[in-house]
Order: sequence, then structure tokens, then C-alpha cells
Amino acid sequence: MVFIWFIVAVIVTVLAAVKISTYADAISRLSSFGSLLIGTFLLAGATSLPEVTTSITAVYLDNPDMAVGNVLGSNIFNIGILATFLLIYRKKLILSNVDRQQQYTAYIGLAMTVIVVLALFFTIEIPLLNIGIESILLLLLYGLNIWVLQKTSSAANEELDDPKDDLQEEKYTLKGAMIGFIIAAVIILISGTVLTFAGDQIAVITGLGSSFVGSFLIATTTSLPEVVTVYVALSLNNRNLAAASILGSNLFNLLILSVCDFLYDGSILQAASMTNIVTGLILLVNSIAIAGAIYVARNYRERTWPAIVIILLYFVAVILMYVFR
Repeated sequence: MVFIWFIVAVIVTVLAAVKISTYADAISRLSSFGSLLIGTFLLAGATSLPEVTTSITAVYLDNPDMAVGNVLGSNIFNIGILATFLLIYRKKLILSNVDRQQQYTAYIGLAMTVIVVLALFFTIEIPLLNIGIESILLLLLYGLNIWVLQKTSSAANEELDDPKDDLQEEKYTLKGAMIGFIIAAVIILISGTVLTFAGDQIAVITGLGSSFVGSFLIATTTSLPEVVTVYVALSLNNRNLAAASILGSNLFNLLILSVCDFLYDGSILQAASMTNIVTGLILLVNSIAIAGAIYVARNYRERTWPAIVIILLYFVAVILMYVFR
């Protein structure tokens, strides 16, 4: 039954997350926001809701491995998603046509990843708050990203809306889209919680371990909405939204670790097993690769080899995490 509940929770989570992405897109159009800010914050936050419920529920299950592994594994999978689409749609030159501001998001995401990886080795706990100093640094860097994008983004840098969006504008009102967004969010909160409880039991039943199950089984399923989001954005020829949703989602996911740290008794990254370091280091390499790929594509010429390296490292991570589970 636990496997049946897991599959049902996956299906419900994906469907609800896809709907919430649609409502978020409608809200962005009806409220006149640009694709960069919407992709980086609203859409990224919406598609990351499964990770929120999964990791927070794992904290209450006293399972720090699943909470940390879910976030790190989701980020590896997200970068892998982008890399895969970079290869499939290589003629679209996705990274060469995104806003220059997305470099800042990639760099800040890289800095946040470095902090998380270092905190897996050692941390400085803040007295009274009973959290690691990395949680404060993650919050500050996320806030910095918001400030930078607000200061640097402008209408001139945004892509023109695709004519296909005109058909969607008649489908929703701003009020209807907001109500739909809230309903879908509640469904995700419920299904994400079921997903975590089922995943925790699967880790025990199969003997695969919480690190492996959290990093890949649950992380992959909670990242499926990002797959759909990127595909839809590219089908609408909105390359900026596609890249922003992935980069923004990774920043939001790392912010989840900070929230979990506040809820957990002590530093959650220190409580997680050392096997998460394997996932963390591979995520760090992939973050360097995608940040470098964006810089090269924007300033010189788009290359395909970083995408190939990222995809290969994903499979290396799966194998290593299984071996060291």
C-alpha cells in the first residue's frame, strides 16, 4: 500500500504543480509582470512547493537525511533538466537569448551552493537561535538576488510576449487565477506530505536509505513540474522564462534548507549523514558548469559540452549515492 500511496501522491503533486504553474503564468500576464521576475520568483516558488512540503515534513519525521537529500537531489535534477533541453533545443540557442540578469541568479545560486557544501563539513551554530550561520547567509543571498533583479531588470530586457498568450488571456481573470493558485497550493501541501511519509517508509522497507531515497526518488518526482514548465515555456518560444524558472527554483530550494534549519533542533546540515556530501559536491560542480555556460553563451558563443557534462554527472551521482547509501 505504501507504494500505491507514493504513486498516487506523485500523480496528484505533478498535476497540481502543473496547474499552479499555469495559474502563476496567468497572474503574471494579468498583473503586468515580466517573465524574468515571474520565472525567477513566482513560478520557481510555485513549482518548488512539493520540495517545501517534503523537506518540512521530513523535519517533523526527524529525518534530516531526507530533508537535505530532497533539496540537493532536486537541484541536481533541475540543472539536469535544463541541460537536457539545451541539447534537445540546441538550435534555439537558449542561453544566448536569456536576459543578462540571469547571470546574477546563476552566480548567487553558486555562492549559496558553496555555503551549503561547506556547512555539510562544519558550521558555526548561532547561540539561542540554535541554527547554523549558513541559514542566515542563505537568507541574505536570496534577498540579495531579489534586490539585484529589481534594480537591473527593465521592460527593455524582457522578451516580447508570444501571440499564443493572447488565447490564454481570455481563459482566466486575475481573481480566478489567484483562487486557482491557492487551491492548487493546498493540494500540493497535502500530497507533498503524503509523498514524504510514503518515501520515509519506502526507505525503511527497501533498505535503500533515506539519503538515496530523498536525493533521487523523491527529489526526481517533486521536480517533475519543472520539466513541464520548461517544456511549455520553450514551446511558447519563451527561453527567458524557461531558464529563469530552473535557476530561480534552485535558489528557492536552497532557501528551504534555511527554513528547515529553523524548525530542526540544531543544524540540520550537520545532522544529515556524510553521504549527502557526494550529492552536494556534484551539485557544486554542476552549478559551476551552468553558471559558466551562461557566461560563455552570453558573451561569446553557446557550447553544448557543459550540458553533456552535467547530464553525465547526474548519473554518476545516482551510482555513487547508491553505493554509499
